[in-house]
Amino acid sequence: MKMIEAIIKPFKLEEVTDALSKLGVRGLTVTQVQGFGRQKGHKSQYRGSEYTVDLVPKAKIQVVVSDSQAGPAEEAIARVARTGELGDGKIFVYGLDKVLRIRTGETGEGAI
Repeated sequence: MKMIEAIIKPFKLEEVTDALSKLGVRGLTVTQVQGFGRQKGHKSQYRGSEYTVDLVPKAKIQVVVSDSQAGPAEEAIARVARTGELGDGKIFVYGLDKVLRIRTGETGEGAI
């Protein structure tokens, strides 16, 4: 089993969740986060004064999938979230040793 964690632009969230649903991904967690990468924030103006925003809003998606779904899910996220601009995000893939569904006690792939 794999956990895929993707940091993407917030306006791409719906497209990414739709693409994952089409692959049969049954559940995911979304967190609104802030951060910066190479773009190092951006400059904005408010009432004529310029200021720097160091942290940029992002959406973090976490999804646990079987080993066979990991590649297609990763590719779908990358394809749909890509705009070609700085700040498109990152995808991290982790191996999982164990997953336990609290309600039923199921473990392994049956728990996802």
